[in-house]
Amino acid sequence: MRLHPLTSLAAAGSTAVITTAAASWPLSLAVMGAAVVLSARGGTARQLLPAAAAVLLPLGLSLLAMHGLFFPEGRTVLAEWGVARITTEGLVFALERAAQLGAVVLSFLVFSFSVSVPDLVAVLSSRGVHGRFAFVLASTLTLLPAITSRAERIRQAQESRGLVVRRGLLHRAAAFRLQAVPLVLSLIEDAGTRTAALEARGFSNPGPRTSYRDVPDPIRQRVLRGVLLAAAAAAVAARLLLTRAGS
Repeated sequence: MRLHPLTSLAAAGSTAVITTAAASWPLSLAVMGAAVVLSARGGTARQLLPAAAAVLLPLGLSLLAMHGLFFPEGRTVLAEWGVARITTEGLVFALERAAQLGAVVLSFLVFSFSVSVPDLVAVLSSRGVHGRFAFVLASTLTLLPAITSRAERIRQAQESRGLVVRRGLLHRAAAFRLQAVPLVLSLIEDAGTRTAALEARGFSNPGPRTSYRDVPDPIRQRVLRGVLLAAAAAAVAARLLLTRAGS
């Protein structure tokens, strides 16, 4: 059964909210594992994993540097350099937050790599969302897949022209610098082309709209969306109650 775009979005959003509210690293790891399995079954793992690494590696390192070295509640000191202290509590806190962040990022990446953008735009437009806003939202959610695909084509084109990427971090960094310029320029050119196409189709004009694309929305999926949203709201309420009770 193919999921409705709003059902996929509700699943990704509720998963992110519940994982963040629960603040449990086993749950976060379970969500990350489930996201990888779903991506592998959908055939998007080769695109999802590099995109997730590009997002999570710098954020995870920044969390480790911030909380691992400067965690005021840390008591078990592993190493110390002046005001900087590596503590067990700081490392555990940083790893827990990194796991939560990984679960959220992977949930939305699975959605962005699997959703049909035309279906999503058509559904949002039929729900009364302005056409331009619906297109911007859909483009934002699918930005990483688009960048990944464009970067892969640029890499293949450069390698066909004789670019040799050797092993090692420095060589890969130099190759990325050569690929970054055409990537950014192509994205800017693509944005201009899309803007002209939107204007030609009257996306900025007010008034009622019709769509030739009909996206089925079974009653079971509407019920499922309601359950997912209710579960997310319950998780947030439970977290607030526990925090208030603890304080």
